Amino acid sequence: MNKELIEHLKYLRLGGLLAHWEEYLKLAAEQNFSHARLLTHVLEQEYRIKRENARRLRVKRACIPEPLAIETFPFERQPKLNQKKIMALYDSLDYMQNHQNIIWLGATGCGKTGLATSFLMHAIEQGYSGRYVLFAELIAELYRSVADHSEARVLKKYLSFECLAIDEIGYVEVEPVQVGLFFTLMHQRHKKKPTLITSNLGFAEWGSFLKNDHLTAALIDRLTENSHVINMKGCVTLRPKLAAEP
Repeated sequence: MNKELIEHLKYLRLGGLLAHWEEYLKLAAEQNFSHARLLTHVLEQEYRIKRENARRLRVKRACIPEPLAIETFPFERQPKLNQKKIMALYDSLDYMQNHQNIIWLGATGCGKTGLATSFLMHAIEQGYSGRYVLFAELIAELYRSVADHSEARVLKKYLSFECLAIDEIGYVEVEPVQVGLFFTLMHQRHKKKPTLITSNLGFAEWGSFLKNDHLTAALIDRLTENSHVINMKGCVTLRPKLAAEP
């Protein structure tokens, strides 16, 4: 391969063809590929490589602390969880196609985050863009945006993701301005793009940290109008307990 051809392939971003040029030519010679078959093979390989690179980039941008697969979730340890319902929702991707939220409610350690991140990973694997964020981090970022007047930019960023996972709602109290911005985010995603939410508190307790009865009621009304709510309050903790000291 001459330098001019190498530069052409780099310019066209055909990295797979550049890396496997000799391999493709050898394969074509050994198997007597026609010109059409060789071109088809090269294009299929480029397509596969670009799709895989795009998938890896989506996963990286999602900032998922621990990318989990639904196959690893210990359903056998949570007999009160409706595995059939969850798997049907997971496999069908209806929540993505119908722009529906999924809300997991339950005690700390029962597997809410594992399920939410599994759903997020599945959406990303199917070609959707996604992002994971802790509620506390989201609220802090929204609060900082008020100081430098970047609210619109921050909201636009979180509105851009086709699937947004907000983990651990209810662990921190929020200021009035944060409540307003969080409500704006949820309102603008409503029926347009799905949001995956986990919370250790039931809806009746959300007013305790949002501290705005009117906005709390409006937020819950929007969330529950177009959502699958999975109640895990009867589930046990999956976290190993420390052995008692003698």
